[in-house]
Amino acid sequence: MRALVQRVSRAKVTVDGEVTGEIGAGLLVLLGVTHTDTPQDADKLAEKIRNLRVFDDAEGRMNEALGSDRQVLCISQFTLYGDTRKGNRPSYVEAARPEIAEPLYDRVCERLNAQRGVFGAHMDVELVNDGPVTVTIQIP
Repeated sequence: MRALVQRVSRAKVTVDGEVTGEIGAGLLVLLGVTHTDTPQDADKLAEKIRNLRVFDDAEGRMNEALGSDRQVLCISQFTLYGDTRKGNRPSYVEAARPEIAEPLYDRVCERLNAQRGVFGAHMDVELVNDGPVTVTIQIP
């Protein structure tokens, strides 16, 4: 399981002209799932994201986690498993099939109380980076 986590001032996702998720200050999570991922991996990733200390404290150092005043927008992103080692066209064989990936995506979203996109849909994602601060997390 992989996640690209971005600290944002605001973010939203739109599907077919309809906003399906929108947040103010918090984290935008792009989430990729592979074949061997488990519910325990989803729980571990959600916990890692929840406790990730990427927000400024009173002294201006990145030392605070999400807390209760920040939000999460989580987007399914199978392309995080794109393999570009051969040629110029990414291979997505490491990305989990929807029947494996969607329940794990849902589980991460639930654990984070996240706004979300629509699994498998073509989504327009807008964000305003705060920093910018972007972190990659991989479990295990």
